[in-house]
Amino acid sequence: MKTEYDDRVKLYPDGKYRWVYEMNMLKNYSVLFDVWKVFGISMIIIVIIFAIISLFDGDFDLDSISGMLFGLGVTALIICVISIIGYFVYAAISGWKYVVLFIMDEKEVVHQQMPKTIKKGQLIGDLTMLVGSLAGRPGVVGTGLLAKSRTSLSSTLADVKRLIPCRWMNLIKVNQLLSKNRVYVKDEDFDFVYNFLCEHCPKAKKDRRT
Repeated sequence: MKTEYDDRVKLYPDGKYRWVYEMNMLKNYSVLFDVWKVFGISMIIIVIIFAIISLFDGDFDLDSISGMLFGLGVTALIICVISIIGYFVYAAISGWKYVVLFIMDEKEVVHQQMPKTIKKGQLIGDLTMLVGSLAGRPGVVGTGLLAKSRTSLSSTLADVKRLIPCRWMNLIKVNQLLSKNRVYVKDEDFDFVYNFLCEHCPKAKKDRRT
């Protein structure tokens, strides 16, 4: 018999919201899109630098422009193919799942990526068992889970510059000046989490697109 786990966003006695999100990497390609975006921005910067150098050297003509565009096109194609192969290799190593524990309060939101050995049901079970120990020891919540996490990214809400909701990918982009966090949340709780972030990110530009 299959056990159903409640992975909804919950408020814990220590005043923090917690939830688990398991992303199917064969259906949600947001990680790959981010890689392409980084490469795209890098190539635009290269074009600008090359154009400036050519302009000052007096070599800025139609032939140089077409040659540069051809070279960039070939490079972009190679990078695209390599990134796709790399993505699927990484997804296979991760068991095709990207399991994340999110912790959110009025000051910050934390994205804790879990190793492939941690399953969503196990993670939710650990959170459930921790609830009983909160009465006199609220500080212990998530201590063991934090030790299990592979990587952790924290965003201070007061420093967030932009919030971008992407409902079709169950994703909210939380962007600071030098840091870009990714918050995944199910459809049922998407509006709640996005509105909470909007209320507690006073400096952020709120993008209402979905």
